[in-house]
Amino acid sequence: MTSPAGTATGAGTASTAGTAATTGGAATTGEAARTGTAGPGRRAASGPWLLGVRHHGPGSARAVLAALAAARPATVLIEGPPEGDALLPLAADPRMRPPVALLAHAVDDPGRASFWPMAAFSPEWVAIRWALDHDVPVRFIDLPAAHSLALKEPAPGAGSEETAGARAGEETTPVVDPIRVLAETAGYDDPERWWEDVVEHRSPGGPAETGRGTAVGRNTGTGRNTGAGQGSDAGGPPGAAPDAGGAGGGSDAGDALTPFVALAEAMGALREAYGDGGQPRDAVREAYMRIQLRTARKEFGNDVAVVCGAWHVPALAARTTLAADRALLKGLPKVRTDLTWVPWTHRRLARHSGYGAGIDSPGWYGHLFDVADRPIERWMTKVAGLLREEDRFVSTAHVIEAVRLAETLAALRGRPLAGLGETTDAVRAVMCEGSDVPLALVRDRLIVGETLGEVPDTAPAVPLQRDLTRSQRTLRLKPEASERELDLDLRKETDAARSRLLHRLRLLDVGWGDPVAGRGSTGTFRESWRLSWEPELHVRVAEAGVWGTTVVTAATAKAESGAVAATALADVTALAEHCLLAGLPDALPVVMKALADRAALDADVGHLADALPALARSLRYGDVRSTDTAALAEVAAGLAERICVGLPPACTGLDADGAEALRRQVEAVHGAIGLLLAGTAPVGGLRERWDAVLHKLAARDTVAGIIRGRATRLLLDEGRLAEDEAARLMGLALSPGTPPADAAAWIEGFVGGASGGGMLLVHDERLLGLVDAWLTGVPAEMFTDVLPLLRRTFSAYEPGVRRTLGELVRRGPVPEGARRDDVGRVPGGFGPGLDRARADAVEPVLRLLIGRRSEPEGAAG
Repeated sequence: MTSPAGTATGAGTASTAGTAATTGGAATTGEAARTGTAGPGRRAASGPWLLGVRHHGPGSARAVLAALAAARPATVLIEGPPEGDALLPLAADPRMRPPVALLAHAVDDPGRASFWPMAAFSPEWVAIRWALDHDVPVRFIDLPAAHSLALKEPAPGAGSEETAGARAGEETTPVVDPIRVLAETAGYDDPERWWEDVVEHRSPGGPAETGRGTAVGRNTGTGRNTGAGQGSDAGGPPGAAPDAGGAGGGSDAGDALTPFVALAEAMGALREAYGDGGQPRDAVREAYMRIQLRTARKEFGNDVAVVCGAWHVPALAARTTLAADRALLKGLPKVRTDLTWVPWTHRRLARHSGYGAGIDSPGWYGHLFDVADRPIERWMTKVAGLLREEDRFVSTAHVIEAVRLAETLAALRGRPLAGLGETTDAVRAVMCEGSDVPLALVRDRLIVGETLGEVPDTAPAVPLQRDLTRSQRTLRLKPEASERELDLDLRKETDAARSRLLHRLRLLDVGWGDPVAGRGSTGTFRESWRLSWEPELHVRVAEAGVWGTTVVTAATAKAESGAVAATALADVTALAEHCLLAGLPDALPVVMKALADRAALDADVGHLADALPALARSLRYGDVRSTDTAALAEVAAGLAERICVGLPPACTGLDADGAEALRRQVEAVHGAIGLLLAGTAPVGGLRERWDAVLHKLAARDTVAGIIRGRATRLLLDEGRLAEDEAARLMGLALSPGTPPADAAAWIEGFVGGASGGGMLLVHDERLLGLVDAWLTGVPAEMFTDVLPLLRRTFSAYEPGVRRTLGELVRRGPVPEGARRDDVGRVPGGFGPGLDRARADAVEPVLRLLIGRRSEPEGAAG
């Protein structure tokens, strides 16, 4: 819930209807705050009380608690969607742990959704809990979500409203940022630092200093005292009563209310100067809130407390007619909506995470709200504990020195208390030794935080969400905000079920986990995932609910629909692979029929080559998961046959980019055919037909050089080409009649990349000699043309391989007829024969590595 005029910095400041005195609206609001003289045990003057707040501000939260305790209203009204009134009692459930958010989405279009997030230190959450704890009726009064979701663009009332999916619906930064304007008026260049000084860092028991706050609104004061009574002393206990220093430290109930007057006149002046602040839709929202306020006053009298963004307070206090407000609401579009509570995260409260009305440091603000005393000392202790967990040496002396440095920096900068800037600078200097690397960890884990809220099972949810929750519990896969890796052994039933669930969710576009390369075994029975649960995934689940009520039925229905709608062969083969990975046997018949139809109609060899590897992988995964893949194997065999027929003609007349793309496809098809031949039902004669294709590619001069070189290499590695024949083909490719660029492309295809080409040259002196002779014979004017290709080829080799090749080339080849072991007469180089002296020098090291003792001389035989 944000104030749209301040979404860039947290929406509005803590103020009340200071303009009431001049507008003639709810004038009793400002006057009651000024004249409240009740003692600690007496009620304050009559309301209604308009408590303007900064969303997600611990100072505002403490001030609201103190004001509610002093005023003891008969009802509490809160900025938020009225459809959520039925969900408010859930806030008192002990299993409800903030941060949480109200999620509203259109029934017919779940992707059209909005969030209203609340943290433990959010004034709205504090007000809700106070009302529930004291059996006081509490309601939401903002524009209904039925209207805001129906509007073409995100409604300002949604605050953090984001269109589910690409987050493209985030609120834009408004023209006016109230906190920034007030901070600049006070002489600050950082609105967050100004807010900390005047609100979050007031010392307990200090003077109320509220009357001087209006100076900011008139642009005549320094701003340092403005809103000091916002009441959030960092050292007072959360929710402290007025006489305990909860709101400016005053002992009267009136002192708990007067802090909200301090910035009211400033906010009224801002509204007079800037109007709607660049948010014309605010007029509609505020008209609805005024109507709800009138309704509450008819029912409860003036004992009504309103908690809303401070930007709206002047508008709620303005004198308007009921007819005028209803006219503003006439003709608004409307959609059917559903609302529920969903878990939220501190990371999503942070501005840089995409929450337009968020704060930079939710973890820090949560700390200020939670601690009873010594906030800086306790914060430094948290930081030290985190760094120690990461095996960094941080002692008690570091903590003491960091606290002293933070306090010294605050004094030098003229601040009432060390803020986040001072503590961060002190941590960097003392605990991180000036490095920003460990400081990034502190910022990520503590300043922002990784807290994930919890919602009770009794909260409304779509059937698909309930089924997912049951599966998560059964498989012991708890959603966590922090990113973590999960290694699965598919031979275990629980791990296999986890894998199926994660793949089904990916098929439904619920990106809870992403597959990653495993650090351990590379066997097909291993899977590794990177998991991270984001609040937006609840919207994804709601969107996926149109496909079914359970994860498996929804994934099956979406796979079938995708197969029918797919137009590209590669899309269908990828879908078939997903179905096997996700364990969706009911979807396979539809997918396989679509696959057979697309394969029969697609004559593009490139498309066939792209599709075959996915099918081969699917067959392999099917074997691991004990899935029947007979129909898939039949389609794969048909694709392989068609590729063997159409590939040779497709490899001619290509430019450099096209040749490189087709080389990658040839490699992928070669690997896929290897998987097919290694399967339980290998296709007869496929190996011979593929070998014949590679021989054609290697021998045809019209085929691009990089493809000819790769085909030659694949045959050589498989033992399907004699070494002499490989040397002959290389000799032809590197003959003087071949253009240097074509020869360099052949070399790149034959020994390029990290596929072991360097070691092949190290161990085969004939191939190395051919490359060396060709390279030394390249004309000087052509050398610069082939140099990029050669550099790309040899740069992929390991450093040791490049060094060995350099040494061999420097020594030169062994003369014909010489023996490698005749080292006294022949310089070392590369060539046939064994260098026994060098081999004997390595033997002791090898014996040491394998744990075998050296044999005594004469023991052999």
